[in-house]
Amino acid sequence: MKKLCAISLLLVCLLCGCAGSAPVERDIFAMDTLMLIRVWGCEDDASAAVSEINRLDALLSVTNENSEIFALNRDGEAELSADTYDLLVKAIAVSRRTDGAFDPTVYPLVVAWGFTKDEQHVPTQEALDAARSLVGYERLESDLDVTYFSIDGKLDFGGIAKGYAAQKAIDLLQSRGVETAFLSLGGNVQTLGSKPDGEKWIVGIADPNTPSQAIACLRFTGSLALVTSGGYQRYFDENGVRYHHILDPKTGYPADSGLASVTVLAHDGALADGLSTALFVMGMEKATALWRESDDFEAVFLTEDGGIFATEGAAPLLTDCDFTVVER
Repeated sequence: MKKLCAISLLLVCLLCGCAGSAPVERDIFAMDTLMLIRVWGCEDDASAAVSEINRLDALLSVTNENSEIFALNRDGEAELSADTYDLLVKAIAVSRRTDGAFDPTVYPLVVAWGFTKDEQHVPTQEALDAARSLVGYERLESDLDVTYFSIDGKLDFGGIAKGYAAQKAIDLLQSRGVETAFLSLGGNVQTLGSKPDGEKWIVGIADPNTPSQAIACLRFTGSLALVTSGGYQRYFDENGVRYHHILDPKTGYPADSGLASVTVLAHDGALADGLSTALFVMGMEKATALWRESDDFEAVFLTEDGGIFATEGAAPLLTDCDFTVVER
């Protein structure tokens, strides 16, 4: 029997406040999603974390006309700030590592499918071919040593920006002396330290068939980033066919990998975010092969046929479900 855990949003922590040490809480909307910020500190600490997320949202948004990414996509060149440049380097590293399953130049495809303006539709083959001709992270690599950047395609950090923002907010809180915090940025969760009451963090993994419920829970202590990517999170139906928003850069179509969702556990938020998208696109066989040659992430895979698979490092944390352990 699979026991369900109550969840809020898509991947959340089931928190219990501790006596005498209640967290300061903020609910915000940024990066096109609802976010929950809980900080075991003062009001100023929580406000600083919110300000950091909003700052990065304004910097990295693909639709904000005042952002660096919007200017870069519009003009083909822009002077990049330290954060944008840092994220670009991280994004290319994930792209290279996953053979392009994650690709920050996928924006033309996102536009072709209408996901930027909630005007989703299946593009014509001509439109798809034109968009695909502009996609390819390789075209970015030669310019990594400059901050005045030029491209002949368009960037979209949607598959990694929330993880980067969560990591930057956690780093800021640490610099302010905060020892415990919990951030939920849509499908991204990141913890700082252990709960003051000594209890474990409990994070639910959404059931793809009933996203308001959890199909499993992860219980752990300490600092960790957990990011889930799934086809159930955003989609549209056309002529009786469902199309989700996670596009395969190589085909231009929504990834058809046999996976319903992937949850990545890592100590770096940006890495967890980028890999969750990439592993979903890659499918179980290629994703687990990448895990076997890596030492910086663990994962939980939900397959379309209802299977749950956990890598060896994630398996001891996974509860409330029947699952198969992926061994090295």
